[in-house]
Amino acid sequence: MATPERRARFPARLGEPQAAVRRAAAPLPAPPSGAGMDSQAVRAAMVERLRALGGMHPQALEALLRVPRHLFLDPGLAAQAYLDNALPIGHGQTISKPSVVARCASLLLDMLGTKPAKVLEIGTGCGYQAAVLACLAGEVYSIERIRALHELARRNLRALRLPNLRLLLGDGTDGAAVGAPYDAVVSAAAGACAPEAWLQQLRPGGVLVAPLGQPQRLTAMRKLPGGRVESRSVEDARFVPLKSGVL
Repeated sequence: MATPERRARFPARLGEPQAAVRRAAAPLPAPPSGAGMDSQAVRAAMVERLRALGGMHPQALEALLRVPRHLFLDPGLAAQAYLDNALPIGHGQTISKPSVVARCASLLLDMLGTKPAKVLEIGTGCGYQAAVLACLAGEVYSIERIRALHELARRNLRALRLPNLRLLLGDGTDGAAVGAPYDAVVSAAAGACAPEAWLQQLRPGGVLVAPLGQPQRLTAMRKLPGGRVESRSVEDARFVPLKSGVL
């Protein structure tokens, strides 16, 4: 639980469009080194497979090594946690493949060239990618439109006690004005194009990583001075669709 001093530093902003703001309270612990799914060796083997794919930023891989993915899955799926699979988390949503999480994190790190001060994640889901991003950024805001998943992520993340992660319930197509401007926006859902709110909430020089178009392509965008945007297509993608509204 956060101390009164920490709550004072990061108050819940109930007047914002998001219906809820949540954050955890202490640093991510060192990864355990026991047996089975708790073994650091299991995660290390996953990371080495990702490294072999090429193009992964070392800091992104280190973050995946630190975050225990099995904690974000139903116990019946825990045995598949460190395979490169997308897995169901309920409500028609999935936890992204580790390679996709690593690729998105690598793109924002490579394009920014420095540690991002603030990152916005669209689509918290079960909270896994939010935890990875929290290892890489000064502060992470993650917004989820499905209340049950927002609460699931809160439960999953509680044990990791991340002081720089704030969870919001709201319509991700509107971004999250509460933390803007952001150095980076990362979307875990695919739309035809990037909502204007995401670009408006980026600082000049900021980057956006999102699956866009039909067929989907993982796309990296940079906001230039004056509001112009340059973009490049990275690779084929397969994400859940971006939807508006709060459930």
